[in-house]
Amino acid sequence: MEQEKYLSDKVKSIQASGIRNFFNMAAEVKGAISLSLGQPDFVTPRHIIDAAVKALEEGQTFYTHNMGLIELREEIAKFLSNRYNINYNPKTEIIVTIGVSQAIDTALRTLVSSGDEVIIPQPSFVAYQPCTIMSGGVPRFVPTFEEDNFVLRPDILEKNITDKTKVLILPYPNNPTGAIMTRDELAAIAEVVKRHDLIVISDEIYSELTYGVNHTSFASMPDMWERTITVNGFSKTYAMTGWRLGYIAAPKGFIKEMVKVHQYTVTCAPSMGQYAAVEALKNGDEDIKKMVTEYDNRRKFLLGEIRDMGLHCFEPRGAFYLFPSIKNTGLSSDEFATRLLYEGKVAAVPGTAFGENGEGFIRLSYASSMNDLKEATKRMREFLKKI
Repeated sequence: MEQEKYLSDKVKSIQASGIRNFFNMAAEVKGAISLSLGQPDFVTPRHIIDAAVKALEEGQTFYTHNMGLIELREEIAKFLSNRYNINYNPKTEIIVTIGVSQAIDTALRTLVSSGDEVIIPQPSFVAYQPCTIMSGGVPRFVPTFEEDNFVLRPDILEKNITDKTKVLILPYPNNPTGAIMTRDELAAIAEVVKRHDLIVISDEIYSELTYGVNHTSFASMPDMWERTITVNGFSKTYAMTGWRLGYIAAPKGFIKEMVKVHQYTVTCAPSMGQYAAVEALKNGDEDIKKMVTEYDNRRKFLLGEIRDMGLHCFEPRGAFYLFPSIKNTGLSSDEFATRLLYEGKVAAVPGTAFGENGEGFIRLSYASSMNDLKEATKRMREFLKKI
């Protein structure tokens, strides 16, 4: 049977994740150190695990409300209000999702009609483009540049808006660059958003992982709450990647329709994980501080090493990635990453995995242990001498 003729054209047009591609390649190279995945090397804090175990032992193994446990939604609302000064009704304006990836997919499916354009700054997370395509939308890529610290510029954004533009995805702190946007920089974007009547999906999964600066939530900007879909989660902040827990916070008119997509695709997030998330929000602040302190030490170490090797790299102030330029080697991003893996036994992700504007760069994750970072940079030095 010719299976391909039965497949969706939309799905066939989507490329597999470049991040996973290099992670899988690294798994086949004996002794390779992987700096490719954005996954904390910390184990989920014990008190959070204990909360899930307790829930299981007490028989909390049933479906929850489609939108999630009300206790969890209440804690999320408190967190967003206390941390970022954005206020949501936990009964009507928050949905607990299976990670932020599902939150993004649900938001796009709810907002986008066939042919609507979705603006995606690049370089950025690999899921935005395929989720836009699967929702029936048209991705429109807007470049960001190293000389601007990979911040989205309002003038370039405005030039890319058409009469079909409906949604702007705002991914800060940014994956893969580690860039952040200040309140003043967000204010300039807010003016463009308001002028062109856009809806914003603000991906703030790295909001708690900032260094020397505080995160500003886009929904806290004047007149932006009503037109912002905030997505966030537990994976990065609390080292809970495998738990697959995220959330959407938005005005109730949007949430009412998003619940339809959510309930018909996943029903609800796993119940025991939701109890763990309640514990994380109630008692996890010290865990965050400890992990951020360690990430910051690694950030400073890796940045210093990369610059000392002769590679240019702007200083990231968020997430746990470096995005150094490898242009002075004369190799493309893919060539550099491939040779670094097979000749240097270090796995990095080519910048092009995050869009064409990532050419000339690689992404390095410092969510790995300091020992791995020290050995990886030693190997990178030797590799660079060879080429």
